[in-house]
Amino acid sequence: MALLHHAQLTPSKLDLVAAWLPSQPFWPADADASGLTRIASFRFDDPAGEVGVETLLVGAGDHVLQVPLTYRNGPLEGAENSLVGTMEHSVLGTRWVYDGPADPVYLSEVVRAAATGGTEVEQHYEEDGVPVTKPGDAHVHGSGHPAAVLPAVLSGAQEPGADARLASDATATVSRWGDLEVTVLRRLETSNAVDAAGAARGHASLIGEWNGVSDAVLLTVAGGSAHS
Repeated sequence: MALLHHAQLTPSKLDLVAAWLPSQPFWPADADASGLTRIASFRFDDPAGEVGVETLLVGAGDHVLQVPLTYRNGPLEGAENSLVGTMEHSVLGTRWVYDGPADPVYLSEVVRAAATGGTEVEQHYEEDGVPVTKPGDAHVHGSGHPAAVLPAVLSGAQEPGADARLASDATATVSRWGDLEVTVLRRLETSNAVDAAGAARGHASLIGEWNGVSDAVLLTVAGGSAHS
């Protein structure tokens, strides 16, 4: 369960992402950052309760982009090149916002969900001390099952940042982390080819649905073994 705060964010998440996206290789050449729109979002929980883990689905012209983010209370060592920016949170103070595929907490939770058939977490606000559920606008589920054996890297020491093992192109970001290779689809309209490739390799995947799509969309593929 994710507990959210009624807070002012400066800049807003969308403004922060709009300033960062045009410098990324998956940014569509025909898109205008000033017209970026929020479509939906979903969250995972950090088991330690320290890092916010949220994926935004944003509209850029005719394109839908997947932007996983992590929110931290300080810099993530080794992930300097994956810093999206900082923002001021009226309750929590300064937050360092990172591109999710460079953050071990995001990688752990997206792989866990994919491998075990997990879903997004419920989101709650507190009103007069009582938790109130925030209706979700995106729903995700993993292709695995609860009894699946998790990759060894999830139960071992986590690497501080994964920036040196990150590669993005026009369609996806691939993060090589321990023995894992995690492919995060960025331009979701290109998902079919990666879906077929992931299924052929028998890898775990994360599938999503939200208003405006008629079929479930592939978001992430995770498997091993990765090589440097």
